[in-house]
Amino acid sequence: MRSEQLARQLATKLAPLYTIHGDEAFLAQEAAQTIRDAARNAGYAEREVLTVEAGFAWSRLALIGNSFSLFGDQKLVELRIPTGKPGVEGGKAIEAYCANLPPDTVTLVQCPKLDRAAQNAKWFQALATHGEIVEARGIDRTALPGWIRERFIAQGQQPASDALEFLADRVEGNLFAAHQEILKLSLLYPKGEISLAMLTQTIADVARYDVFQLGEALLAGDATRLCRMLDGLKAEGEAPHLVLWALSEEIRALYKIGQGRARGMPMPQLMKENRIWGNKQRLIDGALSRVNGSTLRDGLAHAARIDRLIKGIGSGDAWDELQRLCLSIIGTRR
Repeated sequence: MRSEQLARQLATKLAPLYTIHGDEAFLAQEAAQTIRDAARNAGYAEREVLTVEAGFAWSRLALIGNSFSLFGDQKLVELRIPTGKPGVEGGKAIEAYCANLPPDTVTLVQCPKLDRAAQNAKWFQALATHGEIVEARGIDRTALPGWIRERFIAQGQQPASDALEFLADRVEGNLFAAHQEILKLSLLYPKGEISLAMLTQTIADVARYDVFQLGEALLAGDATRLCRMLDGLKAEGEAPHLVLWALSEEIRALYKIGQGRARGMPMPQLMKENRIWGNKQRLIDGALSRVNGSTLRDGLAHAARIDRLIKGIGSGDAWDELQRLCLSIIGTRR
């Protein structure tokens, strides 16, 4: 299940085993705390935390699995695997533990985002077979206003549509800050409608951008967001050559997909060959309708000039040129 489905599952029953993994740290922490609270409310008062680090003895997990409390206390056991790699010994220990879960115990396993190979490993499959898997998946920009709205509604407030967009722009990529800003508004204003004017008086710009989000904004043709992201990355000290690489990969993939489509190749095959996944797939048709092959070839030539500029060959500002490159691809001039 996704992390936002956890509360509904817990309202039905408290499972003996939960595993949380994902790339969104805030949602992972929130999900873990939700499970702790549910366990505490159900009488699991004792808590034991095991953190897998250098020198960790996996026999400790087996000991917990074989131990019984003299007083019959219910216990919450947390197993934290920061690397997401328990190793051969750890994998076997987890499999054995899952095969014979201790009574009167809720076990919470926490990992970072796990790739497909890790999810197919026997130890992870054992966790999935005997318990619940919770994925803390990141919230993309298109889904962010809806996520924010749900948080406001939970605290009895109704944000206006323009207020949602305003807030989403300022907390994108930083759910910790989004959570704090929403809580702050619950303290500053009573239940009811939250207007844009209320937000502009109180909200700080705490957005954090990822280089790899640039491609989605480029394909969507969102000039305002693209410029904001470039300004944010520059302010955060991101290396311009990494930004150029990300943009060049996106332009090159779009060019190859356009060529392939013109030759009648199936789009699913083109998407796979050019590594276009997730939300980007639905943006490809719109992007190809806005840009032609000539513009994309010019864009790649422009990217080559920016590369030389970053290396100190020529005159000009690399960040200004990166912005011009993006705006030329989406058909906007500045």
